[in-house]
Amino acid sequence: MSVIKITEQNFEAEVLKSDVPVLVDFWAVWCGPCQMQGPIVDELAEEVSGIKFGKLNVDENMSLAQQYRVASIPTLLVFKNGKIAASAVGLQSKEGLKKLLGI
Repeated sequence: MSVIKITEQNFEAEVLKSDVPVLVDFWAVWCGPCQMQGPIVDELAEEVSGIKFGKLNVDENMSLAQQYRVASIPTLLVFKNGKIAASAVGLQSKEGLKKLLGI
């Protein structure tokens, strides 16, 4: 499954109302660790089914970053049934992401 671009416009439909767990990668273009995290998320999205993967640019969607108290990036939040089920801050390995997702 490919990674979805998450925005303020589609957040509710793609994340909060999703019938499968969603991993949201909060990132920014200027963030070095975010640039390293992106390909890991992309790779995992191709390998894992039953989980939705999304990336949310904090500079373009500041209100969502503030709402979820994202102070450092990358921040990875796992949503299940519209609520945060797990979170991690900082660059995560592929194994770290699997653990975060419980797979």
